[in-house]
Amino acid sequence: MKIARFSHQGAITFGILDESDAGVAELVVLNGDPMFAGFDTTGERVPLADATLLAPVIPRSKVIGIGKNYLDHVAEMGTGSAPAEPLMFLKPNTSVIGPGDRIVRPAQSSRVDFEGELAVVIGSIAKNVRVADAASVIFGYTIANDVTARDLQKSDGQWTRAKGFDTFCPIGPVIETEFDLAAATVETRLNGVLAQSAPVTDMIHSVAEIVAYASSVFTLLPGDVILTGTPAGVAAIEAGDTVEIEIAGIGVLSNPVL
Repeated sequence: MKIARFSHQGAITFGILDESDAGVAELVVLNGDPMFAGFDTTGERVPLADATLLAPVIPRSKVIGIGKNYLDHVAEMGTGSAPAEPLMFLKPNTSVIGPGDRIVRPAQSSRVDFEGELAVVIGSIAKNVRVADAASVIFGYTIANDVTARDLQKSDGQWTRAKGFDTFCPIGPVIETEFDLAAATVETRLNGVLAQSAPVTDMIHSVAEIVAYASSVFTLLPGDVILTGTPAGVAAIEAGDTVEIEIAGIGVLSNPVL
């Protein structure tokens, strides 16, 4: 099931994406945020073409990033060996934007990179979750761009500023609640040219391992988002560029660059 957060006629609400065999897409309007209010519908339908998709979730607590989680990305960065445990960092929820929103390159940086990633949306309060139980606390999956000021990441020696600017966490277009991790591939295109492509199974630390590890450090809250790491192929973005990240089964997250 694909869950969207969208605006229509001045109101922001949630809906289930209904795509017919004839290619007609509609949003079945929900009574509230399904993470808290369930999946009861109002009976209203909104044509997808008439709606503006927003970030499908605004984390109330935190966005957790995972660094160096694909071996080929570790190699391209040239910053040492793969971590034995998930390498975590935080992004503020003020960095979150939605599909079609502009990524704004900050004046403080001369090198801003895209990083296409699968993102996990937490659905329940979770602490010290076992790997075997990780699926039970996941609400669904979406797509993320872990935008990074690469020069600041190197000069600061830690990643808070480099990854925390406003607009540095595009997510969307929807949350897929029924997702086949084993078949998933992350693909990123810069101005239509393929830059990243890797199966999710190439992750060093699996989704379940990441959720379990993160929950051993932080209490995870409904709406928290975990970015699971990026494969090789990250590159700089400039004003006028467009970054598209596609994961089959979820959709395409597209954002222009300012």
